Amino acid sequence: MYQQSMQSMSLVPGTQQKSVTPGQSGAGGTLPQGQQPAQQGVVGQPAPAQQQAAIAPRQQFMCPRRPNHGVEGRAILLRANHFQIRMPRGDLHHYDVSIQPDKCPRRVNREIIDTMVKAYSTKIFNNAKPVFDGRKNLYSRDPLPIGRDKVELEVTLPGEGKDRVFKVTIKWVAKVSLFALEQALEGRIQTIPFETIQALDVVMRHLPSMTYTPVGRSFFSAPEGYYHPLGGGREVWFGFHQSVRPSMWKMMLNIDVSATAFYKSQSVIEFLCEVLDFRDINEQRRPLTDSQRVKFTKEIKGLKVEITHCGSMRRKYRVCNVTRRPAQTQTFPLQLESGQTVECTVAKYFKDRHKLNLQYPYLPCLQVGQEQKHTYLPLEVCNIVAGQRCIKKLTDMQTSTMIKVSQISYCLYIAST
Repeated sequence: MYQQSMQSMSLVPGTQQKSVTPGQSGAGGTLPQGQQPAQQGVVGQPAPAQQQAAIAPRQQFMCPRRPNHGVEGRAILLRANHFQIRMPRGDLHHYDVSIQPDKCPRRVNREIIDTMVKAYSTKIFNNAKPVFDGRKNLYSRDPLPIGRDKVELEVTLPGEGKDRVFKVTIKWVAKVSLFALEQALEGRIQTIPFETIQALDVVMRHLPSMTYTPVGRSFFSAPEGYYHPLGGGREVWFGFHQSVRPSMWKMMLNIDVSATAFYKSQSVIEFLCEVLDFRDINEQRRPLTDSQRVKFTKEIKGLKVEITHCGSMRRKYRVCNVTRRPAQTQTFPLQLESGQTVECTVAKYFKDRHKLNLQYPYLPCLQVGQEQKHTYLPLEVCNIVAGQRCIKKLTDMQTSTMIKVSQISYCLYIAST
């Protein structure tokens, strides 16, 4: 995505090796000995005298200069998970981005901006490849031909059933100086330009965000060549954490391995079996008990599912509830072509409309979308959408399995480097 505009910004291959002398003093942002960070006051209570002095206009942090180099001890060789970033000279151009309708997730925002850059590649972006943080900040290596004027563009995303139209507003904000950061790293100035570090972080995170599944400051990909189930429809995904860090004379990219729990991409019937500990769905030839339904509802509520009964159209929905009644008795208001509204069961609707005889009419339905719209889907026509991180609390057994798997993976990673 940013290969052209950021082509001169790259990583030095291989792990960074440093020669360190034990007892050597370090450089960086530490407070002087005996000095404590200022504490924030409690709303509604008067601040103590010591705190009132600290409540002053916020000053920019000044990094202390390194007093000297260590000479005592024996030099040793360290291998660190830090990689040097080669920075180009010049400036980056910062633009503010506003997307309407707003409140879209970052993944959708990135799709919108990616589609916009491709659609207006010649007219607006001069074939440049800007980077985007998924919210409001866009950076370009060269200035866009829009100058400092606010420009509004229309972007259309193809969707299931109908396209979605967004209005994107772009406005120039400021120039971000890479030279100022270089000066600070070399010790010529003491003020670190954090806006430049933020811009570099967006640059280094742009392509992984478009390629992998971002979670916080980490990136994950679907399992390939390994499989670590946690039970309950969950599995372990491995990825990497990255962050841009300033160091002496150069910028560094810190990379580390990470692991977290995701929901398996599988049919909802298989998910039901894992959650309720069924070896096979054919063992369950009767409706779920109240306790089984409550347990299943707790696990699937809030997840995204995609339908399988409409051919190539795999429309996605978010589960809001699970019905108390099975598909063969669960009814909803159906409007006929004559305009008359009748009560129809879910099983009968799928038989008449989609020519589909349900295999498990005794199982409940998923209620999706908004609850007041009465949209019900049989379990057997739904799959769990891939790439959904598990934010619910893991069981003690799942936590234990996660720790063991992560330890083994980290040992293998260390042995391979």
